[in-house]
Amino acid sequence: MIALSPEAEAQVDSLIAHFEARGRIEAARNLLNALEKASHRIVSAPHAGLLAPRPYPSLKRQGRRWIIEERYWISYSLTVPPVISGVFYVTPNIPNRL
Repeated sequence: MIALSPEAEAQVDSLIAHFEARGRIEAARNLLNALEKASHRIVSAPHAGLLAPRPYPSLKRQGRRWIIEERYWISYSLTVPPVISGVFYVTPNIPNRL
């Protein structure tokens, strides 16, 4: 898996803690699997991602792309190597969660 920024790592940790607190261990596993799949997609075609999540065009940033993997929007940098910079459950109001 490609590296996560400190912010993305905190988001993943928070999501896993949320799932575990509710006894949803399978959801935590699914999140980790989604990150693994996203990593492969990003490495194989970094420029193929979207400029912003479709519902949130205002999140467009230079040098950043977005992909959706399973139930998660994942933002990443176009640096070499790329870095996952955000992981969000597909819910409304992502801009207020940044």
